[in-house]
Amino acid sequence: MGTIALILVSVFLVLLLMNVPIAVAITMASFVAILAEGSNPAVVLAGQMANGINSFSLLAIPFFILSGYLMGKGGLARRLIDFAATLVGRLPGGLGYVNTLTCMLFGSISGSAAAAVSSVGGFMIPEMNRKGYDRQFNVAVTTTSATTGLLIPPSNIMIVYCVVAGSVSIAAMFMAGFLPGILTGLFIMLCGGIMSVKAGYRGEVIEMPRWKPITATALVAGIILSIIAGRLGWMPASITVGSLSLSMGLIIFVLVSIICCVCFVTFRRAYMT
Repeated sequence: MGTIALILVSVFLVLLLMNVPIAVAITMASFVAILAEGSNPAVVLAGQMANGINSFSLLAIPFFILSGYLMGKGGLARRLIDFAATLVGRLPGGLGYVNTLTCMLFGSISGSAAAAVSSVGGFMIPEMNRKGYDRQFNVAVTTTSATTGLLIPPSNIMIVYCVVAGSVSIAAMFMAGFLPGILTGLFIMLCGGIMSVKAGYRGEVIEMPRWKPITATALVAGIILSIIAGRLGWMPASITVGSLSLSMGLIIFVLVSIICCVCFVTFRRAYMT
């Protein structure tokens, strides 16, 4: 067993020194170690890898990714930012609170920290830089806030863990991560608020829009929050499973994105990508 571990670590380190991407290095090192162990031929190993991903629960992950991408390209992420700004934007360091709250809402739909960073951070970081916030503070708030998407259900990591573990309930994992994810986001807001007060960041002056725009923003945000609450309610009630609830939510996202897009071409480009 010690020899196999040595081979695994050695191959991994050699590949890293050769500037091989980490994902490829991990895969190749694991493959070499399994072959060196000798109990599984290459043909059997390939079959086991195919059977390992042949799981209905893993169908939820593509729906996560597509939902997050549609939010970013369909205008829903921007409306979530506007909605969060009306709630916490006036507090000292308001953009930091808006950033964290939006990442929490976005992560609860996309299930991915990377999607939250790219969609929310792509707008919030330049905006915070323009408002005079420290660049390092902006990046730190965005990256740490995006990790709440790994805890607040539904989550890609939780689904993969349940599939690998085999006997773990996805619904139980989702409900177990709900409270820790919210508490993590609140503590990030607390730390960001303390740093904002020390740095002298002021709250944003939120100009109240006309009645129709603010109603539309609240309506879209309400639909998104209803989808989140609906998923959380369906899981413990065993009305549906992860993949089905995500597909149902995705259908609603498609319809809302079409309505909220500036033009249908924008939605079509996002969907085809």
